[in-house]
Amino acid sequence: MDTTPINWEALDALIIDFAKSEKLVEDSSFTTSSSPPSSPPSSSSPSSISSSTYHSRLIIRQIRRLLEAGDIDAAIDLLRSHAPFILEDHRLLFRLQKQRFIELLRRGTTEDRDCAINCLRNALAPCALDAYPEAYEEFKHVLLAFIYDKEDQTSPVASEWSERRRFDIAGLISTVLRAHLHAYDPVFSMTLIYLISIHKGFCFRQGISSPISDLTQRLLLEERDPPATPQETLYEAPPFDEVDIQALAHAVELTRQGAVDSLRFAKGDLFQAFQNELCRMRFDVTMLDELVREYCVYRGIVDSGLPSSSAGIQSPSKSLKVDQPGIGFCLSRGSSHEVDSGAGKHSDGEISISTNDNLGGSPGKNSEVTSMQGVDVELRYAFESTNNHEDCSTSGSHQSDNLRVPQRSKANVTAERSKRKRWRGRQDDICFTTGVSYNETSKELSTTAVVSNMCSSREQQASECLSLDINNVEDKYEIVLGMKELTSKGMAAEVVEEVNAMDPNFFVQNPTLLFQLKQVEFLKLVTSGDHSSALRVACSHLGPLAASDQALLKPLKETLLALLQPNEDALGKGLPLHALATSLQVAIGRRLGIDEPQLMKIMRATLHTHNEWFKLQMCKDHFENLLKIDSLKDVTTPSLAAAAISKSNADSCSNGSSQVTVSSSTRMVEDGSSLTQVSSRDVVCDENAILKVMEFLALPRADAIHLLAQYNGNAETVIQQIFA
Repeated sequence: MDTTPINWEALDALIIDFAKSEKLVEDSSFTTSSSPPSSPPSSSSPSSISSSTYHSRLIIRQIRRLLEAGDIDAAIDLLRSHAPFILEDHRLLFRLQKQRFIELLRRGTTEDRDCAINCLRNALAPCALDAYPEAYEEFKHVLLAFIYDKEDQTSPVASEWSERRRFDIAGLISTVLRAHLHAYDPVFSMTLIYLISIHKGFCFRQGISSPISDLTQRLLLEERDPPATPQETLYEAPPFDEVDIQALAHAVELTRQGAVDSLRFAKGDLFQAFQNELCRMRFDVTMLDELVREYCVYRGIVDSGLPSSSAGIQSPSKSLKVDQPGIGFCLSRGSSHEVDSGAGKHSDGEISISTNDNLGGSPGKNSEVTSMQGVDVELRYAFESTNNHEDCSTSGSHQSDNLRVPQRSKANVTAERSKRKRWRGRQDDICFTTGVSYNETSKELSTTAVVSNMCSSREQQASECLSLDINNVEDKYEIVLGMKELTSKGMAAEVVEEVNAMDPNFFVQNPTLLFQLKQVEFLKLVTSGDHSSALRVACSHLGPLAASDQALLKPLKETLLALLQPNEDALGKGLPLHALATSLQVAIGRRLGIDEPQLMKIMRATLHTHNEWFKLQMCKDHFENLLKIDSLKDVTTPSLAAAAISKSNADSCSNGSSQVTVSSSTRMVEDGSSLTQVSSRDVVCDENAILKVMEFLALPRADAIHLLAQYNGNAETVIQQIFA
């Protein structure tokens, strides 16, 4: 199975930025970034996408809701307060007043009818004179609404009465506001939209069934906001580079004229035009938040909020006896992630637990804090089916009753959980809509945080050890996250010891993971100068494992080369520890019945098809740096461990995240190259010829290249043959 390596640390950073940008978590730094910037940054560089535009995005969402609800007067009042430039554009003002006229008539009362007439005389008619050439005809046409009922679907003004007009004007105003205020969605939102749109297009064009279609269809909606129309003065803009036009048109599925208009509206700025078009695409915000929260819980970025045996809560599940009380986790994450709490969607065979967040301490205090928090957390986890042949474990390995769980210090458990912030959801959005003061909400959350800290302090004073319950969901997450953190710190020997204590058969079923951990242990010993101990590890573990799997022989040889050139960076250069930590996390989580988050499946599939799509296009993605896609793919996998890591990543893919693979013998070229190499025929195509065929025939880049390859790279011949 072809698997695209993913830099999960880079994805963590994007997720954290998204959660903070949308104020989904508690964080004191929000107070410094809640107001719109005094001057919008230039959008020509990736760093221009800022999280400091939350307030502007909130206003845009509120205006959109008001327009979609038909409350045009309230929307105009908000625009007058926060974006008066919209009302100075007579084209937009005319459309707003026309919709206001229809909404007044829709109410049906005599008073509202009189208000509609006043709207015609004092607002709509003056705007119609200088809005745009067709405005006066539209003005005369909308007057027919006086005599045709709104229920008459055959009337000449049925489209004017349609509530769809509300959504069209709401989308148009949102598009213009985003562009003028530079209030673009967070980077992660745009990245996900872009990757999913490419994934859907790739699967459709290649006739492939997407393994994540159930998620992508619900997450990325079909409709888009209407495009913003450039002002008349921009129609005389100098011609744009054809490379930019074609890149924009094919990146967001526009016609060539649509791409030109978009560039005109952005005054020739390709990256701003791209962001404008990308943010026109609509996605399910609620579903996206749930996917992000589920991922954050899984990665240890946020606390799950479920009761744990480590928090002094008696688990309803049967507690297991600890057979080896001397074994304990060493979990000092030191993570810089500042977020909290998670959830996800449900699918067949999954179990959902809904409960309030308990913070530890006495039951009375727990209930007090829970009532203040008022947050129901729904956490999803799944037990793998016993007939899943792609699983790393055997058919009986999902029965957790035979697992032994090591003990941990209660202080360590509580200290680690206290580092995670709480999930707030879009509370500010709700407060803005209902008129509740944000300061009041912040004060309540602040009080909850104080109580939480008090409970945590009491827990940290406890020095006794506790037993983690393997049947408790929260404790399962603590076990998995503990293993992940130890691995990322290079503590391979401790990880192997802990895993063997928990499940002696785990590494029997996952020998590649054991090989990688022993590689880390070997390199760590080499770095410390203990060559004799390193050789013992190689003889006792690496050698036998490689003997049983021929794919491990090459990485074994390269690992042993560290003995010839020992240096302090041997461990860092030898293995990507974070990638290994993630592979181990997925495997152990599956062993405990914790399925990997659906967002990981989406990223695996979409990044894979992104690679395949641009192989077909035979060029580099113009926008991958802007959207941090290059960072997501930047997984440094040295030759020392390339085979082992690749095999582990393929083995760790679950059934729901299997990749679609299309073979391609073409080679990608960097931007700025004037020549493109075409696959096996070795026909060199001039970039201008490619662009000419794409422009005249409205073809995708790959199709244009293949046609040129058939006619020795001659664009004129291709065009003549097509039109002949």
